[in-house]
Amino acid sequence: MSISIPQLPKGTRDFYPEAERIQNYIFDTWRSTAESFAYEEYEGPMFEHLELYTGKSGEEIVSQLYNFKDKGDREIALRPEMTPTLARLVIQKARELKKPFKWFSMPRLFRYEKAQKGRLREFFQLNMDIIGTESIYAEADLMAAIATMLRKFGLKDGEFAIGVSSRKLLATYLEEIGAPNPALVYPVLDRRLKIGPEAFAKALADAGLSEDQVKKLDDFMSCKSIEEVKTKVHSENATAALAEIEDLFATLTAAGYGDCVNLDLSIVRGLAYYTGIVFEVFDKGKSMRAIAGGGRYDSLTEKLGGERIPGVGFGMGDVVLADLLAEHNLLPSPKQSVDFYIASFTNDMKKVFETAQAFRSASTGKPFSVAHPLSAMKMGKQLDQANYQGAKIVVYVDGSKASAGEFEYKDMRTGEMFVGNMDAIVKRL
Repeated sequence: MSISIPQLPKGTRDFYPEAERIQNYIFDTWRSTAESFAYEEYEGPMFEHLELYTGKSGEEIVSQLYNFKDKGDREIALRPEMTPTLARLVIQKARELKKPFKWFSMPRLFRYEKAQKGRLREFFQLNMDIIGTESIYAEADLMAAIATMLRKFGLKDGEFAIGVSSRKLLATYLEEIGAPNPALVYPVLDRRLKIGPEAFAKALADAGLSEDQVKKLDDFMSCKSIEEVKTKVHSENATAALAEIEDLFATLTAAGYGDCVNLDLSIVRGLAYYTGIVFEVFDKGKSMRAIAGGGRYDSLTEKLGGERIPGVGFGMGDVVLADLLAEHNLLPSPKQSVDFYIASFTNDMKKVFETAQAFRSASTGKPFSVAHPLSAMKMGKQLDQANYQGAKIVVYVDGSKASAGEFEYKDMRTGEMFVGNMDAIVKRL
């Protein structure tokens, strides 16, 4: 009887140590940047009550979820995004939380959709959010964090762009041209650059727009500057929305991020809960999916049954980000690297373990990484293992040239041999 080999579920990944090192590099950069901007980390459960998502996005969202009934006959779903969980956390402690506050999370998320390049069914995502203020400077803070983060990964300003639009501005323009049902129009606008001009015009016609309204809307979304937009809008609300974008750009320019942002009215974001500024981050030629995206959602907590608490945030997925960094040769080596390898000519394992522990404790900061053999083996095999594990220095616990309190050691980076005490070896590292 043959036994079938277990298969990886479609749309998921295995993280062997090499891949996990790359993943941890992404996580470490996410976390260090968020903390440098004074965001606090939070988490929530990996599954929620299904109604948390249907209450936000409607019943149609169910087809995109991994959902099931638990043993208590409760409708449950694996989380497809983090914002509803964040909203629930805020609602539960609305009166206790000192506002505004800045939080971040790096959740594992699940979406039942077609697996393809840049999009998987299981993925990780950085979420950064500011809750409790309607100020445009919250958006500025988030975009500054995004730009700083991508620079830390090694990308130059010209290699990515944060495209900025405004649902508030778009809503006022739809009013000006007399669009009959904006709620039907937003999802179409979000697909504008993906479906082609003819399909776009047809979809808008199906949503109730006339041929003249379709042309006006297409021209409006093609505007590349605030000055150009000013020639097309006339209402007081539109002027106020444009002033908000101008203030945002001026603030980011003053902070040194002016080259990282641009006006892009083709960005709509399909989710219904966005109420103001929306933004997406792309590589220079928009050759892949958005690296990150988000916006302002001032009514979400109210929609989920709580009081109205303004919020703004974004998500950055690890899949597209890793693809982009790989394209620019910016990912670190996946090979293991350890500080010391403790070797023994006589296979004195007690001395090996004792010395290894001494070297781990020799650092005043982060402990040194120390490897050693786990069974008796010839010195050639030990050096092969040291090379495989990327050891920087090999320390011999029983070298004949070392006196009491000293060790023979080899700097694997240069091939040179030395004799010295632990302080000298640590200094050499």
